[in-house]
Amino acid sequence: MSKPVALILLNWNTPAHTANCILSLLQYCDEQLFDIIVADNGSTDNSLALLKAQFPNLIYIDNKENLGFAEGNNKGLVYSINNCYTYSLVMNTDTLVDEDLVTGLKTHLDNYSHAAAVQPAIYWMHDRTRIWNGEGSFNSLLGVTRSSTETPDSNTYKIVEWVTGCCMMIRNSALIMSGLFNKQFFLYYEDVELSFRLRDLGYELHYLPACKMYHEAGVSAKVEKKEGFLSPVIHYYISRNHIWFLRRYALTAYYPVNLIYNGFYYLALLAYFILRGRKEKARLLMKGLKEGIFTPGDQIWSPTNSSIR
Repeated sequence: MSKPVALILLNWNTPAHTANCILSLLQYCDEQLFDIIVADNGSTDNSLALLKAQFPNLIYIDNKENLGFAEGNNKGLVYSINNCYTYSLVMNTDTLVDEDLVTGLKTHLDNYSHAAAVQPAIYWMHDRTRIWNGEGSFNSLLGVTRSSTETPDSNTYKIVEWVTGCCMMIRNSALIMSGLFNKQFFLYYEDVELSFRLRDLGYELHYLPACKMYHEAGVSAKVEKKEGFLSPVIHYYISRNHIWFLRRYALTAYYPVNLIYNGFYYLALLAYFILRGRKEKARLLMKGLKEGIFTPGDQIWSPTNSSIR
């Protein structure tokens, strides 16, 4: 393959956002460096036909059904690896660029062979002076992941503990060793879990604030219902996957603190939902907590869940 980067966009009923993202990439980024792969997760709004009509020369993957963020993107990653691209750039479709992001991230990985992946500084779309996602860290004492929102020093990169699936350029040779996103996670924490697997192999993960992009955040998860704009199912995936992540990567010595801190947090959230009459959110939160605790480990961590096939 003559181009080094496969740029993967996962669409699910958001053709307008996907089209705007593509237009910004084509306007500002060096097209000699990348091919755009649009994977569609079984959209029901004619997304594929609309995007193909507007951008006939892109590569399209029809997943036929909603496979989730993890497995939906895995289809694009498999294509990237099988077609011998050097890097895969996973990007959310509710993002825009106003500079050559692809060149910046690729050049960084070219220069730092010990880095498996790199992410840019990601700013809010509605306020382009504020960071949405920056330096990713993990507080092992409390068992929580965090992302800095401080305005970064753009003159250098930072070694971080995880990079976000909103925008991460990954070295395909590292992915072949680590495996892909764990499809069992479906949505949320799949990027953190992959980051930790890459680090376990001895690779570094980098945050490069000299590169930037803009994110609307959560477009496909927003629904206007009586329980608010955020889909109740989000609480199911976040709680379940957070617990799964802690079961594998939390430090044994900190288990009691992890349990107390996160137990109080989830109980408080559950009480809030109940008091506000948000029954569906309460139900799905409890379901997520139950599955997070009781799902057998071999079902979560089966090698087939992240294998390249």
